[in-house]
Amino acid sequence: MMEVFVAAGNIVSPLGTTARENFDRVRAGESGISRQPEGFFASVIPDEVLQPLVTASGLSGYTKFEQLLILSIQDALAQTTISLRDKRTAFIVSTTKGNIALLEQGLGADIKPMQLHHTALKTAEYFQAANRPVVISNACISGLLAILIGQRMIRSGQYDHAVVCGADVLTKFVLSGFQSFQAVSDEPCRPFDADRKGITLGEGAATVVLTKNKTLLWGTDAIRLGEGASSNDANHISGPSRTGAELASAITRAMQQSGVQPPDIGFVSAHGTATLYNDEMEAKAFHLSGLQHVPVNSLKGYYGHTLGAAGLIEAIIGMYSMQEEVVIPTAGFASSGISHPLMVSSQLEPRPMAHYIKTTSGFGGCNAAMVFSKVKL
Repeated sequence: MMEVFVAAGNIVSPLGTTARENFDRVRAGESGISRQPEGFFASVIPDEVLQPLVTASGLSGYTKFEQLLILSIQDALAQTTISLRDKRTAFIVSTTKGNIALLEQGLGADIKPMQLHHTALKTAEYFQAANRPVVISNACISGLLAILIGQRMIRSGQYDHAVVCGADVLTKFVLSGFQSFQAVSDEPCRPFDADRKGITLGEGAATVVLTKNKTLLWGTDAIRLGEGASSNDANHISGPSRTGAELASAITRAMQQSGVQPPDIGFVSAHGTATLYNDEMEAKAFHLSGLQHVPVNSLKGYYGHTLGAAGLIEAIIGMYSMQEEVVIPTAGFASSGISHPLMVSSQLEPRPMAHYIKTTSGFGGCNAAMVFSKVKL
């Protein structure tokens, strides 16, 4: 199999506007979650952080969603010589709701700006991209699935590189949807904890630049994409599998095809939404996959659930964790509230490692898993 590497990455979130800043603040135990004026908790990017960047880049004519995409891509591309103007560079955009905020702003009469492909094209035009963007919108697995699709596009031989970005913003539309399920916590979320009360929402953007060209990588250490897999529960539109077998299938295939076994995995970066059914399903899936003795964490207590950006943001934090050989604790976790016990990380843990696995799950029963590896060039 052709090797595909991560050439650069970025995260724009309440915790910072670079991947390095985000990782350092997460490692220090800082969270972007705060109580909002309306009373609920969420992770929202402050205007005082975003607006200077918007002004400096001349993005005042773009929506917040588009601004986040562009700013994240800009920073990631600035770290490498790879360009979207190159016909050998694929462009992938991951999101669940895109410009849906226009609907609540009274601008819904013109549906075109809310169409995901239109927004992706507008972003591509900003960068004078040579190729039409591919949009990945598959609920909450979109970000991780987009990385997997980018890898496959490069392996197809049509592309040498891929710019994979994802974003979602917090809107009344999204919030009301989760509130209708009575799934929104009245405190910062607590994944896998006995006293968890539900989900905390967030917003952000992230980008990874993928390449098959080792000469474009910095330093002697590199992140290589392992294998990934996806599956579907075929259970319920909003309720995950009750057995975890389908997520376990994706995890097992990802590990087998990557040539690794559970003892080789440094940690599992779980979806970990802090909802009753998701956490329970994941716990069962990790047991079925033989990962019950591997450290598990969720980053939702730092970022909230950022929907289409979640898989990308959490994958990047996982890459930094693997490079620095440390497992980030699960914010809010105190005691286990799942029927199948896991080694949920509750404190910063140094741990030698060469691989980690990222999992995601979402509405419609979709699941994805991918192995990431640290290699010497």
